Amino acid sequence: GERYAFAGRRQVVQSLRRQAPTLSGKKEPASGVSDEEEMVLSGKVAVVAAAALVGAANGFYLPGVAPKEYAEGDEVLLKVNKMTSSRTQLPYDYYDLPFCEPEGGVQDMAENLGEILTGNVIQNSPFKIRMYEEVQCDILCVKKYTDKEAQMFVEKIDEQYLINMIMDNLPAAYKTISEDHTQELAYYSHGFPLGGTVVNDAGVQMSKFLNNHVTVTVRYHIPDFEKKDVSETVSFSNLPGRIVGLFVEPYSVKHRVDKATNKVLTCPVETDAPELVKYGMPIDKGTEVTWTYSVVWEPSPIKWASRWDVYLSSKNKRSDEVHWFSIINSLLIVVFLTGMVAMILMRTLYKDLSRYNRVPTEEEKAEEREETGWKLVHGDVFRPPSHPMLFAVTIGTGAQVLGMALSTILFAALGFLSPANRGSLMISLLLLFMFLGIASGYFSARTYKMFNGAQWRQCTLLTALLYPGLVCGCLFVLNLVIWAEGSSSAIPFGSMVAVLSLWFCISVPLTFLGAFYGYKRDLDKQPVQTQDIPRAIPEQPWYMSPYLTILVGGVLPFGAVFVELFFILSSIWLDQYYYVFGFLLLVFIILIITCAEITIVLCYFQLCGEDYHWWWRSLLTSGSSALYLFLYSVFYFSNRLKMDLFVSAVLYFGYMFILSLLFFLATGVIGYFACHWFITKIFASVKVD
Repeated sequence: GERYAFAGRRQVVQSLRRQAPTLSGKKEPASGVSDEEEMVLSGKVAVVAAAALVGAANGFYLPGVAPKEYAEGDEVLLKVNKMTSSRTQLPYDYYDLPFCEPEGGVQDMAENLGEILTGNVIQNSPFKIRMYEEVQCDILCVKKYTDKEAQMFVEKIDEQYLINMIMDNLPAAYKTISEDHTQELAYYSHGFPLGGTVVNDAGVQMSKFLNNHVTVTVRYHIPDFEKKDVSETVSFSNLPGRIVGLFVEPYSVKHRVDKATNKVLTCPVETDAPELVKYGMPIDKGTEVTWTYSVVWEPSPIKWASRWDVYLSSKNKRSDEVHWFSIINSLLIVVFLTGMVAMILMRTLYKDLSRYNRVPTEEEKAEEREETGWKLVHGDVFRPPSHPMLFAVTIGTGAQVLGMALSTILFAALGFLSPANRGSLMISLLLLFMFLGIASGYFSARTYKMFNGAQWRQCTLLTALLYPGLVCGCLFVLNLVIWAEGSSSAIPFGSMVAVLSLWFCISVPLTFLGAFYGYKRDLDKQPVQTQDIPRAIPEQPWYMSPYLTILVGGVLPFGAVFVELFFILSSIWLDQYYYVFGFLLLVFIILIITCAEITIVLCYFQLCGEDYHWWWRSLLTSGSSALYLFLYSVFYFSNRLKMDLFVSAVLYFGYMFILSLLFFLATGVIGYFACHWFITKIFASVKVD
């Protein structure tokens, strides 16, 4: 078998051959496979061993990651996916426009729940492609468009929609042009433009053109084990090969067709004048359009395991130096905060404990010097906060979201969530959230029990329904907006029922199960007793006001992630691949440390001011970084995105509100756990009369 991994910093699929023992203990012959063959998940020795025990093991495959060889003449399906635009954020079905349809009608390809939730609509196409058979300007169809149909194309061209195609699970790559249109950048994007606008030297728009011809360049690689089976004197060109590259180049040509032979007389080449092949097919009004395509086959030294490099290689667009800058920037913040925490714990706190715990002299007793500082609130520091049930519900859901995020990033960094498996990231997030309902119920129950709450059924029900219901309500409203626009990203009713079934059949029962164990388990004894009468809180200086400290507390956690946040937003809203999950894992760990440390520092200062209302403030201090995330999304919207439609803005800010809410829950619960641990430790170390 093989091992399937993301290699190095690019997280790109790489293979490493490894002989898999059969049930009889024999190894596979050396001539059977080579370094490019049969991939499985990297580094999972237990999984490989389990696979070897099931059947006659020649290795095993995971769905979607096994390479496929095509023999000469084999049909190679070219599928079409949704049309996308970064200006509208409203994907549409390919056949929403009157393109050429395949013989036998349009058929939807099988999709998983993650693909449906992300708006993918993969369908068959009229392109007829066979392995190694080149095509020169074959006609797909000839269509006569009315003014209304032409206007449909014009509208989508104005909104800069891209056509997405897929072959052998590999998206078509298109060389992107720089913004000043003076040079071609050395990177590729998936999806090519539907058409464009002709402008004159003065910048005035003259007409719209339609890309009615596409040249499909397919690159293939012949594995070494195929070559070993034939003589060296035989040509390798027609051996079974693997598709390792799919590149498209669109043209706009007003075709002339020889009616006698039905052959195109105007097949475009690179040397033709731009006005003939780049914007030669106007579509401003009803006209006749001849749709054509060409297919070119090119051998490639790139192995199947590295075929995603063209999309993922950092040299194509952005350097990894930016990510390293983000890591270093975050580490500096952590070092600064760690120094402050160390100073508090090693110096100030040590002095406090020495002063509080030493036996006073006769002179000090005579002076009856009044003590000050955090020790004085020992009888109130564990007094339940206002709205204890809501606080417990927030902590439970926050633990659930934090576990979901950390687990997903960890799995992605280990290579389990390949971009080749569309929808895998969404499915992972969804299922992890559902199964972590047990953690939500457990931590909510433990927190509520600590407050001596009696309405545990209501608390558990709110934990299972409140925040997930709020998110589902927002998504339902946004889905109605998308549905009203006729976009393919609208979640079908059946998929909504499936998600709700997962919620009520898995997450809710697990939440009650976790709450059962949480209430059943005895609480740890608190280091100090809570007094019956609350202590009066002295007036606080202006710089220790709750609003100011909460706002200040969110700056550093946000500062630790804002560089990486730029790439994440670009992958979401500019339809780019995000693949540096190793960097993201490091940044997330730094975020956890930063949230914990800044909350501990501000909590200590708050207690020194004899203010014991720390419960909600510990949650809001680190959780306020979500406010900065939302404000940054406003900045990103105004500076990086060019959305003209009001609906697009509603969708953008709706989804960013949901993302900010989840970020608040995850970072807030980190601050609470850190603060609770810190307070428990320091009050367990002080002697109280």
